[in-house]
Amino acid sequence: MIFDLAAKRAQLTPERKALYFAGQWYSYKTLNERATRLAARLAQAGVKKGDRVSILAQNHLAHIDLILATAKLGYSYTPFNYRLSPAENAQIAAYVRPRLLFFDEANAAAAAATGATSLALTDYESWLNTAAPVPPTPDLKAEDTQMILFTGGTTGIPKGAMQAYRQGFYNAVNTICSWGLRDDDCVIQATPCFHAAVNAFTLPLLHLGARVVLEQNFDPAEYLELVAQERCTILFMVPTMFKMLSDHPTFANADLSSVRWAISGGAPCPEPVRVAFARRGIRFKQGYGLTEAGVNCFAMELSDAEKRPTSVGKTVMHAEAVIRNTAGQAVKTGEVGELTLHGPHVFTGYFERPEDSAKALRDGWLWTGDLAEQDEEGFFYIVGRRKEMFISGGENIFPVEIENALYQHPDISECAVLGVPDARWGEVGLTAVVLRPGASLGAAELKSYLGRRLANYKIPKHIYFYDALPKSGAGKILKTELANDFLHSSTPGSLKGDKHGTP
Repeated sequence: MIFDLAAKRAQLTPERKALYFAGQWYSYKTLNERATRLAARLAQAGVKKGDRVSILAQNHLAHIDLILATAKLGYSYTPFNYRLSPAENAQIAAYVRPRLLFFDEANAAAAAATGATSLALTDYESWLNTAAPVPPTPDLKAEDTQMILFTGGTTGIPKGAMQAYRQGFYNAVNTICSWGLRDDDCVIQATPCFHAAVNAFTLPLLHLGARVVLEQNFDPAEYLELVAQERCTILFMVPTMFKMLSDHPTFANADLSSVRWAISGGAPCPEPVRVAFARRGIRFKQGYGLTEAGVNCFAMELSDAEKRPTSVGKTVMHAEAVIRNTAGQAVKTGEVGELTLHGPHVFTGYFERPEDSAKALRDGWLWTGDLAEQDEEGFFYIVGRRKEMFISGGENIFPVEIENALYQHPDISECAVLGVPDARWGEVGLTAVVLRPGASLGAAELKSYLGRRLANYKIPKHIYFYDALPKSGAGKILKTELANDFLHSSTPGSLKGDKHGTP
């Protein structure tokens, strides 16, 4: 296994365009030179194999430098989520104890609050250019930790998922082979680099010798301009970002002629969003992955994706999947159970969290916490999170089913469904809704709409209207915050129209 991706690519395709950032293209040769200087400079700063080196910043060339330099020194790339509070990042710093923390100007105060030794990115280039001779190459093994990426938890301190070099290698192999990537492909990295989605396309494409455009912050207008300017071939974002793109005034006339297909990850993509892209001639897939595995676990042909738009496909080349009940037994075709994954793309465990690691990894299988089902032809469907499923009056209710029905309503822009406590039924549904501009819709009307599409017990008891839904740094709707709003606020939502539905 080749550990030093940057060095190998610099040998194979030194002058080929690799990464675009802040108006400039960097070749594979240049990326390798930068990574080499960075490794030497970090060694001067006392960084050793096994240390954590962190960055608290929006998307920046330094993220890619740090990832590519891991193999040249043996430290673990451990990025922080800049959307967390300073107090939360201080807790994470105490947990992983970074040897050095890079930060951008917008996060200077948050970096200082961590107490870690830090360096401003405003000084990064001059600091990088004072590097001493390169230190000896570390003795790396496939199971050594290349990255520690934090899970998207919404309560408590996020766990640091340890990703070995072996995991990154097989994720790249799986993605390139199973998704049919080509060396003339180009993708915009618009999701935050601190998120596991940096492994979705950026690293597989750098393995392949293709092109990556790094967008500092997602901006729909800029994104569409970059697609046209750099002839991007694949679109990858989370559903919220795809929706922002399709809602933008320039979307209807944007030049998308270079795009081969689009893929959504992080959460099921609503049908109206897929339809909007279909009208522009863009073929769409639904992806699935998680920090602990891959992140790319399934694949499917475009023709299959169009026949089964809610399916994530079948497992990628070097991967196995089994849907199990709580006893660990495989469920029957068509039954819902917890998705478990096995293969060399699975992580090694959580940093200094042996009990959590043992719960997630059992007999070599990763228990994902996601509920899934499989049809007779072997296609997998994600139906929700085990933690999100709730039981009302003895009936299992899967929020994603209700959300899919809600997204069919022309006046609904965004929605989320979750279970909340109820004295009579144990739990009942709560729906948080964002309406499209100018729309007027009440709770009773929405319940009537759902009653024509779903069984009565699935209709949420509470319906609240919001101006915007709370989201994580990766663009996922934070249902925990919505639950807290319901439990602890006398006026949940933004009180547009009816405040809530009736029992």
